[in-house]
Amino acid sequence: MLRKTFRFVLGTLLLSAVALVCPAQDANKRNDRPAPEVPPTQPARQRDNKKPPDATKYTYEFSQPKFLINHIVIEHDALGRGQITFQHKDEESPVVEPVELSTAAIGRIFHLWSALSFLDSTEDYQSSKDFSHLGTYKLGMDDGKRKRVAEFNWSGNTSAWSLAQEYRRVADQAIFVFDITVARENQPLNAPGLLNQLESLYRRNGLSDPTQLVPLLKELSTDDHIPLIARNQADRLLKKIEK
Repeated sequence: MLRKTFRFVLGTLLLSAVALVCPAQDANKRNDRPAPEVPPTQPARQRDNKKPPDATKYTYEFSQPKFLINHIVIEHDALGRGQITFQHKDEESPVVEPVELSTAAIGRIFHLWSALSFLDSTEDYQSSKDFSHLGTYKLGMDDGKRKRVAEFNWSGNTSAWSLAQEYRRVADQAIFVFDITVARENQPLNAPGLLNQLESLYRRNGLSDPTQLVPLLKELSTDDHIPLIARNQADRLLKKIEK
């Protein structure tokens, strides 16, 4: 009887010991699992390998003291964003307005800059003919390392002359936007005359990108502050542009 009792007690102790050891082993198994791998950070050399933005600055300048708008300067970056400054003959202070070239205008303008190889060239774009009474143009480029300005009043270089005319279209379009904005606020009776000028520019391809004016023309066509004739003009021109 004593032997059976001893075996029973011994068996109970062994079972208890096994029960204590198993959780410990399970815990050890859980703790021994490797931590999930963390993706390595991108090497600094790869992170810094991005191409720096193009810091080139482009300028266009027109001047003729006898003209109604006697001085115009356009400055923009490689994205076509910048400002236009223009001076009315009878005004003391110049007007400064933001300007943004459309995608189509950027394509034409940068194609012409490229055709000129402007910073690598020393060509004098001035023609033998002198048309200074029609105004003087200046084209400039500055890439941070090199800077060049070319001046002429007439040129036999097709790319240089076309580039000056492209910028003139940008200027005329921006000046119209400013003038019609002032008219809507303070001089609504001037609106018909301004829209006549705009339509004339449109007919002779004198606008940088007429589609940029679509939102404005839609507003003008329903603006009760300007004369009905001006609203009808805006609507008529809008239909021509949207064809």
